Parts: sequence; C-alpha cells; structure tokens
Amino acid sequence: MVVVATNCIPSSRVFSLSSLPSSFGGKPLNLQLRPRSGHRDWGLCKASLIMDPDSFEVGRLIGSYGFMNVTSYSGLKPGMDMEYSPADIGRLRVQDVGEGSVKIRLYEGRIAQGSRRGTPVIFKVYPGQQVGGVEADTMAANELNVHASLQSSSKSAICQNIQILLGGFETKTGEQWLAFRNDGKYSAADYAKVASEKMSKYLGEQKFWNPFEKDETIKRRRNFVIKLLQGAMRGLAYMHDNDRLHQSLGPASVVLNTMVEKDSAYLVPRLRDLAFSVDIRYSQPEESSRTPSDELWRRASAAGAFTPMEKRAFGIADDIYEAGLLFAYLAFIPFCEPGVMDSLSLRRLLENTFQLDLDAMREYCLADDRLLEAVKFLDLGAGAGWELLQAMLNRDFRKRPTADTVLSHRFMAAKFL
Repeated sequence: MVVVATNCIPSSRVFSLSSLPSSFGGKPLNLQLRPRSGHRDWGLCKASLIMDPDSFEVGRLIGSYGFMNVTSYSGLKPGMDMEYSPADIGRLRVQDVGEGSVKIRLYEGRIAQGSRRGTPVIFKVYPGQQVGGVEADTMAANELNVHASLQSSSKSAICQNIQILLGGFETKTGEQWLAFRNDGKYSAADYAKVASEKMSKYLGEQKFWNPFEKDETIKRRRNFVIKLLQGAMRGLAYMHDNDRLHQSLGPASVVLNTMVEKDSAYLVPRLRDLAFSVDIRYSQPEESSRTPSDELWRRASAAGAFTPMEKRAFGIADDIYEAGLLFAYLAFIPFCEPGVMDSLSLRRLLENTFQLDLDAMREYCLADDRLLEAVKFLDLGAGAGWELLQAMLNRDFRKRPTADTVLSHRFMAAKFL
C-alpha cells in the first residue's frame, strides 16, 4: 500500500540517540524533548516509553509500504464550461507526485519484559540514513516526538482514535524501530478493497438475486463507513485540539481493529503515520527553513494566509480537505465494483473534471449505474452526505468546517440509518 504524504522535505533532527550497546544489537532511543507550556513534564512521557531493545521480541514481517513525495503544487486549470476567479483556483491544488525514497517495514512483536510483558506490538521500521537518507531519520524523529507530545497532553485523556506508541530503539545499522500497540493490522484502504470485491456479488454479471440480503449488506456497510469516519474525525479533532496537524491523512493512514461490518459496534479506527505532522503551537515559521511544514506555509501564503493565526487556520483547513477526500474515498470505493473507481480517478473527478462542484458530479454519477450505491449513500438525510462533503472540500479554506463541526453534522449522526 502507498501512504500519500503532503511532502517529504528533510528537516533537522529533533531527538538524539544514545550510544549504549545492547545484546539485541540495538540501542535505546534517547528523547531530547523540550517541555511545552500547558503540557505535562516530558520526563513523565519519556519514563512511560520502553526504550530498551532487550524489552522487545520481534516476530514475522507483516509487509511494507512507501511514501509519495509531493514536489510542487499548481492551480487547477479552468474547465471548459466552468469559470472561477484566479483567487478561487489558487486555493485549489494539484499535486505533482513521485515515489519517495523511504520504505517502511512492519513487523509483529511483543513486549518481553516488565509490567507490560506479553503486550502485542506492531514495529514500524524506518531505514537507516545509508538507505533512506536524511528523510528517514527526520520522519522517524518527527513521528516519535508527535506521539510523545499527544500522549503527554494535559488537555484531555489519551484519545483512543490515535495509535499508541509504546517505545522504540535504534539498531546498529541505524534503523529506527518504533513500537506501537497492536490494535489492528488492516487499514481503511484494506477494508475498502475487500468491500469493493464483495460488491461484485450484487452488481456484477452474476448478480445474487436476494434483495433482502443485499439491502442488509448495504445497510451494514453504510453504518460501518460512518463509524469509521467518526473515529477518524475524532482522532483528527484531538490532534487539532492539541495543536498538531496530521498532513498525510488518507485511507492507508487509518488502522482498524476489525473489517467485519457486522461488528461495527466494536470498531475503533485509529490514526497512524504521523511522520509529517506539523506543530502549530508556535509563531510564524521561517519561509526559508527546510522543515516538513515548509511547503504547507508556502501554500498558506499563496492562499492569502500571512499572520500566524491565519496560517494556523490554513493548516487545520488543509487537514479537513484531506479528510474530505478520505470521506469521498469511503463513500465511493466500498460501494463500487473493483476497477470502477480508485482514489486517483476519484480525485481527478472531484478536482479536475468538476472542480469541486459536487452538484455537477452527482448528476454525472447518477448517469452511471455502477456508481448508484455511492450516490444513494451520500443522498441519505436529504443529501446530507453531499452537503458535508461540499463543505469539507470548499475552495475557500476559510469556509471549511472544523473537525468538531464535521462530527456534529447530521450526516455523521447517522440517525437516518
């Protein structure tokens, strides 16, 4: 799977590693974190993380994935029948993407010592500098520090909709191993793929002629998708409340504890992949600094956000836009047969073909029988789904809702199911 990230720009490291050897062939991570006002002492957070490599046992390889670099942004080209002002078009973005150099490996494992002995974990392994370059160390450092920050927040209890970091270590070859509590191996992208394949049973050439079973399946699917979106938005709201942006939100960055639609009552979606997260607690960043937020703030300035408060609002709205694309993905892919729609085609339809005019897109989808179940899903609540999606993808970042506002929308309440 591929995690789409907003940029892959090197930055200075924000933690250092001790040089103490261990029998595991690795060395513990030594967090160099500065206390922040309004947060608990970082020492408490550091003490709660397991940094001794001898405390872990590594199991089998689960898989691997990479990141895509966004190298530039440009305004959308106006459609033949649609005209927008240059200011409107400038607020939209088209990404020039390329394959990144950082490849992540995932392993199963468990904690072997201490009070948490036996706790299952997922190891996320960043390659050393010789393989992944400075980007790998930067991403690992940022992800570790973001989780440490969120898990030490004094504003509220730890959010169940964000993956929990338990510790980590560095190997002698320079690889960074981050250990997360194993609350599920599958992502929202995995779920959408499986759900799409099952749609062939009802929409394919060999249709299953049991209307009752089809209706029940669609009803369960709608409920599961809304529950998934609720969890993802709660995680995003928690991050924003704690002055953190996600900046790589997508179907592969939401991990699920179940993909069984009948078990939606027990579904707990969790956000992961915080390597590109941006801290928005501080004063306006330097435009010339080479940090993961560099491209974000340049786009903010291009959209008319100049003050620190305006840039903060732009960053939050940028996350909401990506959450809107996630919403669109989950509204279409699980309700279509394989090959009918994918994330790239859907994004092109939204941004290029219809330039975020969802009324026009709905009319287009109504003419294609293969997309009717997706249209019906968004039509629920007298078009509540289209209404929410249009708000999240608003061309003007100032008019997009906050994560809390999204959660309170009538579509997310799902009272019509």
